[in-house]
Amino acid sequence: MIGRFKYDNETFYGEVKGNRVIVDRGLYNDTFLLIDLQLLPPVQPSKLICVGLNYKDHARELGMEIPDEPIFFLKPPSAVISPLGKIVYPEMSKHVDYEGELAVIIGKRCKNISRDDAGSVIMGYTCFNDVTARDIQKKDVQWTRSKSFDTFAPLGPYIADPMLDVSNLAIRTSVNGELRQDSSTSNLIFNIPYLIEFISSIMTLERGDIISTGTPAGVGELSVGDEVEVEIENVGLLKNTVVAKN
Repeated sequence: MIGRFKYDNETFYGEVKGNRVIVDRGLYNDTFLLIDLQLLPPVQPSKLICVGLNYKDHARELGMEIPDEPIFFLKPPSAVISPLGKIVYPEMSKHVDYEGELAVIIGKRCKNISRDDAGSVIMGYTCFNDVTARDIQKKDVQWTRSKSFDTFAPLGPYIADPMLDVSNLAIRTSVNGELRQDSSTSNLIFNIPYLIEFISSIMTLERGDIISTGTPAGVGELSVGDEVEVEIENVGLLKNTVVAKN
């Protein structure tokens, strides 16, 4: 696993090995204790492309038909927060939901990538929580405001190997230790190579951009004080707490 960290005024990437982080300095390596470092979001994306209704079990849960092509929307990079960061409950909403998701990180600038070549542009995988003000989403019809509040894109903790087989990984979301979502990426309607082909035919993807692949069944509400965890097999555990706006 590769993480992005801050120590004093320096930001760097390092390989996580147990409770230590190894930083390649070229001629030598630095070693830090994980507890001594500030954990940052694994990338700073120029945009986050989020796919809606992309799990078969979620479509069944909502009583909706399987879409013919991916439905996606954008989140601003200003919504990104780190693992252990605080999700701020906005004053204008009365209903905020979690949505645990597998995210793919783009590794280089690309356009019009075929699904057969999709692996060549993947930096790795991480966990994502597509936090949503559900009441605002229903009110606005389109999704931009409900998805875009600052802190509504928890991301991390680390970057998992781009060669990881993500076709059948357990994906779970818990709130205060209670399991709320329990599914598998085998339930994806559109797989990652297809999503990269589809989205890159529309827009240029930049290094560090995020494609979040949708959420499974079990989406539900968050309250101030809740601790929400998104855990994906062989990818990591993303943990955040919900707080009131100061």
